[in-house]
Amino acid sequence: MAFALKEYQKNALAALKSYLEAARVDGPAAAFAAIHGPGSGPAYKTIERMESTPYVCLRLPTGGGKTVLASHAVAIAGRAYLEQEYPVVLWLVPTNTIREQTLDALRKPGHPYRQALDDAFGGQVAVFDISEIERIRPQDLVTRVCLVVATLATLRVTNTEGRKIYSHNENFEPHFASVPSSAEGLERIEEGPDRGKIKFSFANLLHRHRPLVIMDEAHNARTALTFEVLQRISPACIIEFTATPDTRPSSGSNVLFGVSAAELKAEEMIKLPILLTEHANWQEAVHDAVRTRARLAGMADGEKPDFLRPLVLFQAESRDREVTVDVLRQHLIENEKIPPDRIAVATGSQRELDGIDLFDPACRIEHIITVEALKEGWDCSFAYVFCSATNIHSDKDVEQILGRVLRMPYARKRRQDELNRAYAHVSSPVFAQAAEQLKDRLVAMGFEEEEANAYVQPGQLHLPGEDDTPLLVYKPEEPLRLFVREAVDLSVLSPEEREKVRQVEKAPGVHELEVVGTIPETLQEKIVRIVPEDRKIEVSRAIQRHRYAQQRPPSPAERGEKLVVPRLCLCVQGELELAEKDLFLDAEGWNLLDFPAVLTEAEFAVNESARTFEVDVQGKRIVYGLVNGSHQLDLGHLRTEWTDLELARWLDKEVRQPDIRQEVLLEYLQRTIAHLMETRRIELNLLVRGKFVLAKTLREKISACRQQAYNRGYQETLFGPRATVETSYRFAFDFPVDNYPARWPYKGSYKFRKHFYPFVGELESTGEEFECARFIDGFQGVKHWVRNLALQPAFSFWLPTSTDRFYPDFVAELADGRILVVEYKGEHIADSADTREKRNLGALWEEKSGGKGLFLMAEKRDDAGRDLQYQLADKIRRNH
Repeated sequence: MAFALKEYQKNALAALKSYLEAARVDGPAAAFAAIHGPGSGPAYKTIERMESTPYVCLRLPTGGGKTVLASHAVAIAGRAYLEQEYPVVLWLVPTNTIREQTLDALRKPGHPYRQALDDAFGGQVAVFDISEIERIRPQDLVTRVCLVVATLATLRVTNTEGRKIYSHNENFEPHFASVPSSAEGLERIEEGPDRGKIKFSFANLLHRHRPLVIMDEAHNARTALTFEVLQRISPACIIEFTATPDTRPSSGSNVLFGVSAAELKAEEMIKLPILLTEHANWQEAVHDAVRTRARLAGMADGEKPDFLRPLVLFQAESRDREVTVDVLRQHLIENEKIPPDRIAVATGSQRELDGIDLFDPACRIEHIITVEALKEGWDCSFAYVFCSATNIHSDKDVEQILGRVLRMPYARKRRQDELNRAYAHVSSPVFAQAAEQLKDRLVAMGFEEEEANAYVQPGQLHLPGEDDTPLLVYKPEEPLRLFVREAVDLSVLSPEEREKVRQVEKAPGVHELEVVGTIPETLQEKIVRIVPEDRKIEVSRAIQRHRYAQQRPPSPAERGEKLVVPRLCLCVQGELELAEKDLFLDAEGWNLLDFPAVLTEAEFAVNESARTFEVDVQGKRIVYGLVNGSHQLDLGHLRTEWTDLELARWLDKEVRQPDIRQEVLLEYLQRTIAHLMETRRIELNLLVRGKFVLAKTLREKISACRQQAYNRGYQETLFGPRATVETSYRFAFDFPVDNYPARWPYKGSYKFRKHFYPFVGELESTGEEFECARFIDGFQGVKHWVRNLALQPAFSFWLPTSTDRFYPDFVAELADGRILVVEYKGEHIADSADTREKRNLGALWEEKSGGKGLFLMAEKRDDAGRDLQYQLADKIRRNH
């Protein structure tokens, strides 16, 4: 059964496909700028000698499914950019542990990674470890996808394995049988009787076939040494996947698409929030972690038919410290009465999880002890509780182990809220220090800082006899507590400031600064100035978070309030239905064969010369040049004995549409091929050479035909004389109180008071839209409002347009219960066709609401010269 992608994963792959299609025509840098918008995104960073190679990054936080996306990316790159049926793929991972796990998954039939490849390439996939490259045959490279998994370190010539990759190897001779001796760019033998001849090396083999490079966890890979390795193998395309991209301005990643942790939570991929409980010592932390797991296990029975056995991960100390693996294991057996067969140790020397399927109902393991061995690629979504038996010191260890308790079982929200959260028990001098360190680790894992603030929440200690206490108890914000290794000089503080700050030695080498009340910016600056240099950044962040928490009261969503918006509906055969795109097509019906099967010269043309093969598509030219000047056009990946029916069937597979019957599509394709060959006089072999471009052109042509049919149905159904339209609460959109998947948060200094959610998403801190939001927030008649997120159909209010969906910028509930929907349009697009359509659609929604809804197309100044504030006031009062 195919693994269903989440919406954000589909969006990420769609962005990659659009980019690569544009890069094929316009080049990597121009395509990158177009995706981000002219002048609005980061500059594309090129690598020397790889300027024409697309090199982009998809950013997904821990738990986002980076590897399954990488599996789908192979087919997208193969078709959209490489234009190869069976691309050569070099899949690079950071460590040997992850290499072994990736290999196992890519080779396992039915695994989501392998299934994605098999579905895309008809099962014609061969996966090789880097140690098995001699088994690759020349025919493999043209009859199936050859995917080689390696670590980046393996490709470095300073490594023993790396030397094998670059050295001459007679076993590779068949791969070079047809390569002319004058071929350029290939490394040559430097010594001996064969000096000057082409090396039969794996590096040269890769260089010859120009692989697609997938870089998993690429944040540490953008170094001069890495770039040198990539230059030697001459990749055609490089795609990075990571939670924390390199952001250096000179050599950082070209982030094409990013996903927020809020989006992962909304798509039920991760458990949030993390309930953090601090304990006075490690024994108490372990005790409460065991109890938390037991409580969750009792609730897991309610998740049937899904099997769920919550696990707790214990982080022990190294052998030279107090709480070693053996000490912790013995404590669990003797003090917590855990049977030994329910405990597993996973360290470098004790690998008790090897060969164990933790998802098997027959498995008895519930408690796992590690030091750091789980951090590399280990993954079990049954892990719910993280317990550190020591103070949080090793950032990377905590970051990686914490990531293991975030993944949601079965990537599906649980029925009981307690099983939608993760739990952390730590032994730290005080809660605040642990909380700050945990938030910093979340930021390092790809969370926005605002998300980390929202998703690390205090748990409450269970008191004796309180076994029925709920697992989740929220506490009001306490005084800010900061920690340093030695006492600081408070003499720089004024007498008034000294009353707010108290210094206490909590333990040897641990001094607490307790700050009470509000913290002005001047006091923040002084405290940061007097703490040690290595604590300044962390202390500054802690104070900023505390000040923000003090200033922000609970949001309406946090108070459990509702924001419900009536939606546009149609009466279909006497039944009310939500107005969606499918209904508009059904209203008129459509048949692809009603449209001419013709591609004009402006839409598709080919031109062949001795040295190039060119395809013109919509006025843009794609050129297939020679591999080098010494031999003919490289047609190694092409079969030349195709028939027109075979081409039609190949195109049918490439452009298949869910709403078109296969026999209809095949007939349309055959008619199109016949037109190209008989009327346009284009030879079949030229169509076969340009088949990937032809497939893309046909997809766009069919989409345009569908859009014509849709436009007819849309106008007739919504605006025609017989239209039966109603704005109804029967199909109302209810903004979910626990999910607001903003891709990025507002970071301005203005504090919004009435936003429905704790933070405002996807809003710049300056500009006309910001001013519109500020006016709405400050308007007396507004009860609460939300920044409506674009392209989030499950979490945002939308209206159907003739091409897609319209997501208005702001939705507000007024004090009198009416709903106000506001779309802001800048002056440069205030009278565009798109704006006129949205204005008409919003007016229809308002008209059919029976006074329950108001729609405003807001401008900086409207035709009557009224400013934004006056437009809002007039809309609300005039329609009351």
